[in-house]
Amino acid sequence: MGSIRELLTRTPVTVSAPCRVDMGGTWDIKALALPLERKIPATVNMALTLRTTVTLRAYDDGQVKIFSRGFSHAETAAKNHLPFDSPFGLFFAAVSYFGFHGLEVKIDSQSPVKSALGGSSTALVALLGALREVAVLQGHRALSGKEILHLAYHLEDGISGGNCGIQDQAAAVYGGVHLWKWHFGRLLEPMTRISLLDKGGQEALSNRILVAYSGKSHVAAQTNQQWVNDFLSGKTRSGWIKANEAVHSFARAVPSGDWDRAAFFLREEMALRKPIKDAQILDAGIDAEGMRRESSPVN
Repeated sequence: MGSIRELLTRTPVTVSAPCRVDMGGTWDIKALALPLERKIPATVNMALTLRTTVTLRAYDDGQVKIFSRGFSHAETAAKNHLPFDSPFGLFFAAVSYFGFHGLEVKIDSQSPVKSALGGSSTALVALLGALREVAVLQGHRALSGKEILHLAYHLEDGISGGNCGIQDQAAAVYGGVHLWKWHFGRLLEPMTRISLLDKGGQEALSNRILVAYSGKSHVAAQTNQQWVNDFLSGKTRSGWIKANEAVHSFARAVPSGDWDRAAFFLREEMALRKPIKDAQILDAGIDAEGMRRESSPVN
């Protein structure tokens, strides 16, 4: 699609998306969900008011620059030599998909870097949303939320080398509190999204949760690979199946506001995870909106 320097000089574009906490994460990875589809693999994710904002501004023709809060250096590359294997490779790949150059991408996340809150996926969704806005300004059709989710997942799964889940991107696109059922074997309907709470229910849940951050760095590709390997070998499979049952029970308790019962099943599922140590409390509630366009800053 070419240079967007002049367009962004006139109209910088800013889009944000929420990160998430979840119950039953990892079941959104095909290696787990497909072989045991009869068990109805599921994840409940809850989008948080900790948002990641992506701003596109004008830059030199033929160049793409990307920088992010929490990273010490920016990366700049020529349009025909974008590095897909660099720290910002995923975001260069997204820009390459649209064929744009002459832009600077600024990523600003309210969640801690590598905190297991879906940060890279959230940033990718926000970036794709911003690139979509630019395409619309050029007269192209707007990608739907479903198309953004599809594109974000396959970009990240491909660039990361596989074993990528899809629930992080789903929470970033749709916001809210949802039960996702994963049935990747179905050609036309690989997942089902069920809203568990309206805005009133989300506010009630926000008043009853604290999000704890251990401070420990989380690299999804490494963690997911170990979990997948243990599942495939049979070492942890029975535990994951029991965890999936707890997810479904949690999803039945939440819509009725049975918070004690929901907490019981949350603790049961968490027994499979490492204990939280030296937790930092994050100021976050439930985010109802998902991906949205923001007013661009003046400067």
